[in-house]
Amino acid sequence: MGQKKTTLPGLSLVEPFVYEIPQNYRPGMNVPGRIFADEDLITAAFNDKAIEQVANVACLPGIVEASFAMPDIHLGYGFPIGGVAATRAEDGVVSPGGVGFDISCGVRLMRTNIPSADAKEQMGSLVNE
Repeated sequence: MGQKKTTLPGLSLVEPFVYEIPQNYRPGMNVPGRIFADEDLITAAFNDKAIEQVANVACLPGIVEASFAMPDIHLGYGFPIGGVAATRAEDGVVSPGGVGFDISCGVRLMRTNIPSADAKEQMGSLVNE
């Protein structure tokens, strides 16, 4: 029982159940996209534009290796649901969409000018507030 080779514009099947969006798919991509999916899922992700979101994530500053999408991929708000990206500490970013923004899982992003060393002792109460 093998996987059929789906032909979708810009995607290639690089190994069973792993599709790749090449880095030249769109200008600004810093890494390729890698999607773990069967034929039905990759077709659905292409049709609902989640593939475009994988390519968008590949444009993030400091992203390393690839913009990944797991087998639960579907359209989100910026990041696809099921999207995963790692960025370098030196020049990367933290994206609210990549840490739970899309599914309202309780992860929050808050910016402050307080140095972490000054807030360290109060971190527990700050997080709860």
